[in-house]
Amino acid sequence: MNDFFGWFPSTTFENNTCIFASNFANTCVFVTRDGLVIFDVPLRQFGQKTFDEVRKITEKPVKYIIFSHGHFDHAFGYEPFLEEIKQKDWDMPEVIAHENCLRRFEKYEMLDKYHDWINKQQFSSVSREDRDRVVSAHETLNPTIMLEGNHASYSFKLGEVNFKIYHDIGETDDSLWLWVPEKKTICTGDLMISSFPNVGNPFKVQRYPNDWALAMEKMREKNAEYLAPGHGRLIIGKENVREALTITAEAMHFVHDEVVKRLNEGKWFEQIYHEMLAIYPEKFKKHKILRESYGSYRFAIHAVYRLYHGWYDSGNPTDLFPAKTGDVARELLKISNESKYLERAKILFSEGKLQLALHILDVIIKGTDDQNIEILTEVLELKQKILKQKAKEEQTFIASNILENGASQIEKKLEKLRKPI
Repeated sequence: MNDFFGWFPSTTFENNTCIFASNFANTCVFVTRDGLVIFDVPLRQFGQKTFDEVRKITEKPVKYIIFSHGHFDHAFGYEPFLEEIKQKDWDMPEVIAHENCLRRFEKYEMLDKYHDWINKQQFSSVSREDRDRVVSAHETLNPTIMLEGNHASYSFKLGEVNFKIYHDIGETDDSLWLWVPEKKTICTGDLMISSFPNVGNPFKVQRYPNDWALAMEKMREKNAEYLAPGHGRLIIGKENVREALTITAEAMHFVHDEVVKRLNEGKWFEQIYHEMLAIYPEKFKKHKILRESYGSYRFAIHAVYRLYHGWYDSGNPTDLFPAKTGDVARELLKISNESKYLERAKILFSEGKLQLALHILDVIIKGTDDQNIEILTEVLELKQKILKQKAKEEQTFIASNILENGASQIEKKLEKLRKPI
């Protein structure tokens, strides 16, 4: 995850006229005769660090700030630049974003506590539970120039350099990418993140694999020499850029088309999901651009299915108006008691069938009486052990955090159970 989180030195390219600053999310700055164009600002906590790195290279004023999208790590670390503008009495820069970015800011304000909650789960391994919020959803730098519609684009020239901005949905519905022909550079935002694309994130709203692929193909047509991703290292060299865009597009087309094929065959999610796991091509599994360090092919299957299908995804009418899982578990324990379920879970664990063991253990956890302390303690300890093992084996950062969070929550329950009455 070092590359994803930007734990490597910032750099310059194109004769020091382009600055690639890596601070959790990447910032790319273009130095022109008449001032600076900034593509993305980092997380608020890294704003000063990015500012300092830019000011080591150039003292020119900021004329444009472009948001690739409105996520917290790409549009909130602007304050040091604004403070400088006020101190030096410079004109405020134009701020460019898609119209959906403003809607995103409004959504963050409405759901500020919710987003703080899910982000602490998603990034739990690199943040503390008691830490202040990553950002205030009530403090935003709103766009002065907005791209509108599904096929929007915008061009401007600063000094001797042309800037061409395009809108394509992928990770978000407000995403923009930038082509700078004189610098032979594409800035992608999170359409490229040095991992399998973050499509189908378990915590976040709908994302768009097929449109993502089409965006990659449009970028490829530019024949760029440099690609500045939203996360990860600068990609240098025409062949390397083309390869990164091509393989990402192929993977997104694959997951989209294969899920659609199975939807048209009348299959439900469980069958589709496991069939898709079985047919994932080796060339994708082994490609460094598609390593599952953050996003995951498994998540992408969910994304395509969710895009075209409703919430009733099993085909089993029992699931249409389900009973509480606790009530179901209590009924199952009337058929076969806790000891037999636990015995079976231990056998599954010994056979390496960890996921099945978790399902069996959940029957006891949800169905047994809270006063059944001895067996409940043993069950929770085994589940915690399984979750920690799965987390250790899991490559995907988000999934690993979910598993670790589950183990941590069990520890809290165990502490209560172990207290003397």
